[in-house]
Formats: sequence, C-alpha cells, structure tokens
Amino acid sequence: MRIRAAILLGMGAVVALWVEAQQPAAAPGARQPTAKAGARKPTARAVAVAPGPLAEVDHLVYAVPDLDSGSAAVEKLLGVKPSVGGQHPGRGTRNALVGLGPTSYLEILAPDPAQPEPKKPRSFKIDGLKTARLVGWGAHGRDLNALVADAAKKGIPLGALGSGGRKTPDGVELSWRFTDPDALLGGGIVPFFIDWGTSPHPAKTAPQGATLVALRAEYPDPPSVERILRALGVNLPVTRGAAPALIAVIECPKGRVELR
Repeated sequence: MRIRAAILLGMGAVVALWVEAQQPAAAPGARQPTAKAGARKPTARAVAVAPGPLAEVDHLVYAVPDLDSGSAAVEKLLGVKPSVGGQHPGRGTRNALVGLGPTSYLEILAPDPAQPEPKKPRSFKIDGLKTARLVGWGAHGRDLNALVADAAKKGIPLGALGSGGRKTPDGVELSWRFTDPDALLGGGIVPFFIDWGTSPHPAKTAPQGATLVALRAEYPDPPSVERILRALGVNLPVTRGAAPALIAVIECPKGRVELR
C-alpha cells in the first residue's frame, strides 16, 4: 500500500512523501505468507516537486475605477480593511494594500484625481477602466539589468528598466526598480519584475489576515505564453480560456475566495 502526503515548506515549495506501508500482521495461528525473492522492504522516500508560483509573487495588481469604492469592495470580499498606500507622483495613480504573506501583497490601484493628467497613459491600461479586475502581477527580481538582457536574447521584450517611489502615510520613503509594467506580455499573465533594494517591503506593514494560497492564469493559446514563462523561469499554471485572466485564491476571514 502506498500513501502520499504533501508537506509544505515555505511559500510554494512542496515535498511529496510516498510511504509504502507494511501489510497488517496475520492473526494468531494463520499461515504466514512466503516472501517473494527480490521483494522490496517498506521504504519512505521524498520526491521533490517543483515550487509553485507563490514564492515568486511580490504583489498582485487589482485595478479599480475608484480607490475608495474599490477598497470597500475588497474589504467586503476578504474581511480585511485595506490600508492607504500612497500616490505615484507623475504616474497619475494611487493605491491601497492588503498583505498576502511575509513578502507579498495585494495592490489596489486606481487613478488619482488629486494629480494632473499624466503625460502618458496610466499603467495597466486603467484609463477608462469600468470593471475591477486583476490586471497584472509583479515577481521578485534581482539583478534586473541581467534579467532584461537575458530575456532580450531569448526574444522576450520586458521593456526598459524604470524606477519608482512613493511616500507612505507615516512618512517612509519607498523606492524600487522594475521592468516595464506596461509591457503586459500575455495580456498581463507574464509578470513584470521588481526589486525594492533597501526599502522595507510593503507587505511588512500592510494589513494582515489574508494569505495567497494559489495563483493561476487563463489564456486563449496557453502554449504561446507558457513558452515565455518557462524562458523567464516563472512557474505559473496556465489553462485555456476565452481571454487573458489571472485568478488568485486567497484564504481570509471570509473563507477561501477567488479574485480575478
């Protein structure tokens, strides 16, 4: 008899344990079965399973037409009240956050009516957005220059590197470097990459109570986007769907909910 158990190690790293159990002992006086030559003894062996995408997730971008009403809707869905993040000067947006783990969070992103119209369209094509949805995601990145150069050699245009910054409500200055979020490869299924450098990660101060437990995607032609993900070393399940979509499963005070 073989028993399979899954052991979670950190975020997304799983080890499957196969245990071959001994047959139950025979009743007193019963004839003992004869062991076959070459029969294997009961063993337990660990089989490494490829890490899922959760360890790679820096943040999910949930775009909404209005930050206040969008934050209220997220609070109703998750049972966790988002905290105000801040403005993105010059980009025409502002955000609110909900923690999803030690180094991951949900960013609720909306146009900022307090800023003048930006010189270029707002990121993630949120100008004129009518319905809230997950529009993209950021993956943890290191040595972004090398990452972009390597991707270009493979024919993957991650776009130019950029930098950003904002001040938190308590006055902490955050800064980061990132690949172009407006590349939107695969309709946002392929992540952009972000490096926070020496800044404290926003997940550390974001409201807690929700945990990202799964992330997957849908795409009209899965193999075409899977090729890009593999080349970037990103492990994200993709199934066929009518349109590009990200689907996050979140454990929260309201239970296990799906956000897309």
